[in-house]
Amino acid sequence: MTAQVILAVDQGSTSTRAVAFDLDLRTVASSSRQLTTRHPQPGWVEQDPDEILRSVVDTVAEVLGSVPDREVVAVGIDNQGETVVGWDAETGMALAPAISWQCNRSQPIVDRLLAAGHGQEVRERTGLPLDPYFSAGKMTWLLENVDGVRSARSRGTLRLGTVDAWLTWHLVGEALTDPSTASRTQLLDIDALSWSARLAELFDVPLEALPRIVDTAGHAATLHHPEWAVELPLAALACDQQAALAGHGAFAPGAMKATYGTGVFVLTTSGDRRPSGDARLLTTIAWRLPGRDPTYALDGGVYSAGTLLDWLVRLGVLDSPASSDRLARIASDAARVRILPALGGLGAPWWRPEARAVMSNLRSGTTAADVARAALDGIAQRTADVVEAMLEAGVAATALRVDGGLAANAYLVERQADLIGMPVEVASIAESTALGVAGLAGIGAGCIAPETIAAANTPARRIEPRTGHRERERERAAWKQFVEWAAQPIGPS
Repeated sequence: MTAQVILAVDQGSTSTRAVAFDLDLRTVASSSRQLTTRHPQPGWVEQDPDEILRSVVDTVAEVLGSVPDREVVAVGIDNQGETVVGWDAETGMALAPAISWQCNRSQPIVDRLLAAGHGQEVRERTGLPLDPYFSAGKMTWLLENVDGVRSARSRGTLRLGTVDAWLTWHLVGEALTDPSTASRTQLLDIDALSWSARLAELFDVPLEALPRIVDTAGHAATLHHPEWAVELPLAALACDQQAALAGHGAFAPGAMKATYGTGVFVLTTSGDRRPSGDARLLTTIAWRLPGRDPTYALDGGVYSAGTLLDWLVRLGVLDSPASSDRLARIASDAARVRILPALGGLGAPWWRPEARAVMSNLRSGTTAADVARAALDGIAQRTADVVEAMLEAGVAATALRVDGGLAANAYLVERQADLIGMPVEVASIAESTALGVAGLAGIGAGCIAPETIAAANTPARRIEPRTGHRERERERAAWKQFVEWAAQPIGPS
């Protein structure tokens, strides 16, 4: 009998990975490609849609070449969420660079909608605050600023979507998305789970340009490309952070995870009922499985984490992001340097997109070690902001499961446990996103159960908090005071 594998395509902000798993979700083969990110103006972040597509084609081809004797029974694709691509349906060509989820160029559009009084309506319909982070404002920006996009709209050939839609247009022949990613656009009615004509009107986005929404798992489609020897059964599409949530086996309400990568994204499963609103957090769709009601989640993002450490590497402060662990441990306790990691503005629970990264309390004797510690402390404090808001919203979590590249940073996860006052459990698989979308694909294909995912990603280690309640409260109060000061506008951005 031919051995079977599930193929995961993890299309992230900085790289694309293809991973083949066996039916026990153990890695069989993998391939990856780094992606180029451009910053053409302050606050602008973009990528090449063709490079993203090519990275998927190449990594899948390499993995297929590594498992020629295995049958691929399901493929799952996760994507980087709010990033937007516009293309022409006749030529298939991108009409502009992909506008990254990190990009703030749509801030004037958001400001315009807020000034017109639409903020509450958008939040009620979508579970999301008006913010340049989300996709709809980016689509509006393309429509208002790119001649090729406007021309394609007038011809009726414009297609707009997140990265999953761009990929499936080329690899399936139809643009597809799922509720978890669609819920990040601000164009999805989060209760009806369908595109909203009213929201499309507010953002002036043509509904006919948007992809078809299918279940997160279980939908039938076939992936094909001339460079692949076989056609592949697509059985799952998901937003990357929801895929990571699934990768922790977090199907029960109250399960909470944080993924430390480009940013830090905290999600907790809420069950099949939309959670009551909390203006500090996002209400989003975790997934919709075959024959079931959608599962909701609460979400909060820290936009700058790995990007902050990469920036310090470019400045020469760090040799590598990994060196921050060692340096932080030799920093002076008396240095008291603070960093607000807001290279892309402040997300939950502060929601101040105009905020900028701030480094304070520098002296002539400040060392690279002091800055490294401040950077990691800032990331841990910002994550604690989100976890604290979730606990105050009634989430009954007893531990925080963590994954992602920065979860290997021992100083960071130790500080995280201290600042949230609960254990931190480091996943045995650092990149739980690929595991999660593979698991969702296996569920969609009917070849694995949700319990298989949890069994494949048990915690590798558990870090207990070391600080007492009084010390933690003192640290958190001082941090919040610092954020209130540091996040104040200081002039033109």
